[in-house]
Amino acid sequence: MSQVIRIGTRDSELALWQAKTVSNQLEYLGHKTALIPIKSAGDLDLEQPLHELGITGVFTKALDIAMLRGEIDIAVHSFKDVPTSLPKGMVQAAVLKRGNSNDFLIFKDNEEFLAHESATIATGSLRRKAQWLNRYPTHSIVALRGNVNTRLKKLKEHDWNGAIFAAAGLERIGLKPKNAVSLGWMIPAPAQGAIMIAAMEDNNFVREACSELNDEDTSLCTSIEREFLKLLEGGCTAPIGALAYIKQEEVYFKGVLLSLDGTQKIEVTRTAPLGKHQHIAKECAAIVFKRGGKRVMNELQGVKKTFQVYSTKKLTAEQLHLFGDGISVGGDDFIQINHNRISAQLLNSEIENVVLSSKKAVDALVFSSDPRKLKFKNIYCVGRKTKRLVERKIGKVKHTENNAKLLAEYLLSHLEGKEITFFCSDQRLNDLPDILSENGIIVNEVQAYQTRYSPSKVDEETQGVLFFSPSAVKSYLLKNSPDKIAFCIGDTTASEANKHFKEVQTAKFPAIDAVAELVNSHYKVGA
Repeated sequence: MSQVIRIGTRDSELALWQAKTVSNQLEYLGHKTALIPIKSAGDLDLEQPLHELGITGVFTKALDIAMLRGEIDIAVHSFKDVPTSLPKGMVQAAVLKRGNSNDFLIFKDNEEFLAHESATIATGSLRRKAQWLNRYPTHSIVALRGNVNTRLKKLKEHDWNGAIFAAAGLERIGLKPKNAVSLGWMIPAPAQGAIMIAAMEDNNFVREACSELNDEDTSLCTSIEREFLKLLEGGCTAPIGALAYIKQEEVYFKGVLLSLDGTQKIEVTRTAPLGKHQHIAKECAAIVFKRGGKRVMNELQGVKKTFQVYSTKKLTAEQLHLFGDGISVGGDDFIQINHNRISAQLLNSEIENVVLSSKKAVDALVFSSDPRKLKFKNIYCVGRKTKRLVERKIGKVKHTENNAKLLAEYLLSHLEGKEITFFCSDQRLNDLPDILSENGIIVNEVQAYQTRYSPSKVDEETQGVLFFSPSAVKSYLLKNSPDKIAFCIGDTTASEANKHFKEVQTAKFPAIDAVAELVNSHYKVGA
């Protein structure tokens, strides 16, 4: 009597579909099979985020144990769930032809929320969370656990804008809804969309039977992706994406490493001829480390550096690279911005003199109107970055100064007419309108956006805090004490900080690179 191949699988609908697929293919080749469903730790705990469970291979460990005990002959896994190192004595017996490797966004009502500042997206994946926040930094992410059916049910029951799923999982069990959008820009998890069969190394019969199911192209590509993951020393606690594919005898690869909040993103692409692709994962991992990946991984793994500096706004990966190697920079947005709907009647009328003192005001104008319809004769700005944004989105800037006080002094001498329209926040902190009003100039203040304080509690070990506006200083003090060094972007911010902090340092000019230079100089390190 021929041997029955006992197939271990999780008992979710998707896992059973994958196991039955393997069973059908083996039986087609003449083998007898039996399915053995097993509960995993990941299935039993549906509330705690995966990265907090503290188990390597949270969805595979139960099957590994069953195989080591001789209760099953093979285990069928979603390959992306499998740790890069298998238990001793266990091997990869086959990888089936890959399905769709992309992620899907399933939205509740429509896709209009993608253009809004506020939205809530559900996912239990750190990789998906980090990539989404990198693209939509003002959105909120909520944890979503459970099998595909459970997650779809939770999406329906909760007031979320959407949730992210692996495309292959939805397609395999016929649950892809009409309101699903492929996220082609999101780099998938290593080996996503592939099904892997594990077996004991000494079980030659089973290994030989499974080898006939192996797809060589999928096996090659997933091995590159998993090697990249292993070289970065990442697992469920690191937002790492990787995808390799073969086209016209060329191996194409792209990988990404992100910080948990998505503010830091290091992406790499590489192409190599098929047959000369052996070092592609190693080369790409080296590039990631060279671009600051070691710092990101150290922060993910909780490795503390010599200095601790905290930013009151999230910094990009490029901005973080401005700081010296000995300086660990954390950060969060202490100020949240909500755009107001500005009257169309106002924006469609001709305005002779417009003053914009921040990029947020520019964004609010663009949010409320088609920039091509704005009829501003003279535009005056505070800051070089605000000027660049205005000229890119609205039109020519007549004059700019580094701070509001200097711009007010300029306007007193050069303003055409006796009236300005000042687009500002509901919490205006600069003196420009007051200076102009006191000198006989009519100031029409328009609240273009609302500023909301959103402070975080800063660790006691933090030595310095980076401030980019007076509002950030006020927000910080709601939850923290002024017992640290205040590194300020400009005089107006420093003026507010001086009311509370004993030590205040001000950048030479109002730009992030000047703030970084200030910090590096204080700690005597090079960027």
